[in-house]
Amino acid sequence: MGDNNGGSGSSNEINGGIIKEQDRLLPIANVGRIMKQILPQNAKISKEAKETMQECVSEFISFVTSEASEKCRKERRKTVNGDDICWALATLGFDDYAEGMRRYLHRYRELEVDNNNNKERK
Repeated sequence: MGDNNGGSGSSNEINGGIIKEQDRLLPIANVGRIMKQILPQNAKISKEAKETMQECVSEFISFVTSEASEKCRKERRKTVNGDDICWALATLGFDDYAEGMRRYLHRYRELEVDNNNNKERK
C-alpha cells in the first residue's frame, strides 16, 4: 500500500484504486461515543486516544473481514455473512468474541423470524 498525499488528507492505494482516509476509518465521533459509554460520566478522552482507537478498530474490522472474504472466495461465494465473520474471529484466535457474536447472530435471526411472522399476520 502506498500513501498518496495529493489533495486533502491521506489515502491508501488498493488494487489500483484509491481509498480516502475518511472512507477507510470509522467516523471518529462514533468511536468517541462508544468509548464514552464505558467511562465515568465526567471522564474526558483526548483526541490522540480517539484517533488511536479509530485506527485500531478500523484495522481490526478490515483484518477480520479480509479473513472472512478469503473463506468466501475459496468457497466461490460473493457474499460475506455473519457466520463467516464468526468463523474468521475464531480462526484468528478471537474465540471469546466469536462465541459472543454467534449468540448475537442467533438472537438476531430469531428476532428477524418473529418480525417477519408479525408482518405476515397484519
